[in-house]
Amino acid sequence: MFDPKKLLNDLLNSPVPGGAEGGNNTVRDKASQVGQLAKDNPLVTGALAAVLLGTGAGRSITGSALKVGGVAAVAGLAYKAYQNYQSGQKAEEIEAQGAEQDVLTPPKDSDFAPETAPQGADEFTLSLVKAMIAAARADGHIDDNERARIAEKLSMGGYDEDAQNFIRAELSKPVDIDTLVSSAKTEAQRVELYTASRLAIDPQTRAERGYLDMLAGRLSLPDPLVDHIEATINQATT
Repeated sequence: MFDPKKLLNDLLNSPVPGGAEGGNNTVRDKASQVGQLAKDNPLVTGALAAVLLGTGAGRSITGSALKVGGVAAVAGLAYKAYQNYQSGQKAEEIEAQGAEQDVLTPPKDSDFAPETAPQGADEFTLSLVKAMIAAARADGHIDDNERARIAEKLSMGGYDEDAQNFIRAELSKPVDIDTLVSSAKTEAQRVELYTASRLAIDPQTRAERGYLDMLAGRLSLPDPLVDHIEATINQATT
C-alpha cells in the first residue's frame, strides 16, 4: 500500500524541476510554468502537483505552515482558521493586519490533530488527497488525453503501482462529492477537507469558484468560517 501522507505532501509542496538556486521553489511558485515543466521533465520524482494540477495550481505554503508540512500543515491551517472564526473577529480584519499568523500543529487532544481521526490518520489523509484531486478537476482541464499523459508520467516518475492505480482511478471516475463529504466524520474534518481543496487551486474560473462554494455548502460550513479559511490561506501562501 502506498503512503497517502507522501502523496499529500507532494501535492502541497512539490519541488519545481530546475528551480532557482536554494531549492525552495515549488510548483506553485512557478504556476505559469508547471504545465511545460511537467511535459519537459516526466522523469523527475516530485512533479505530482505539476502533473495533476497544471497551471491551475494553487499557491505554495510558506512560513510557519511550511515548517510543519504535509497533513499537519492542512490541519494547522484549518485549526488556525477555526480559532479565528470562533474568536468573533471578522476575517477581513485579520487579513488586513498583514502580518503572517503562526500556524502550528494542532494540540494532540484537538479534533484537528491527525492522530485523533476516528477513521484513522491514513484513511483521512487519503480523503484529503481525494479532495485535492477533485478540486484540481473542477475546471475540466483534465480530459481523456490529459489523463493518458498523466498516467504515462506517473509510471515514469517514481510512484509505485498502488499509487499510480489510485491516482488513475481518481482521475477516471466521476467526482463523488457525496462520498467526499461523508468521509469527514467531525466538524474539524469538514474544515480540513475544504482547506485542502482550497490549497489545491487558486480559483480563477467560475467553475473553480463554483466548486468550492458548492463544497462549502455541502460541508455545512458557515460563510464567515469559509472567509476565515480564505484569509488564513492567503496569509500563509504565496
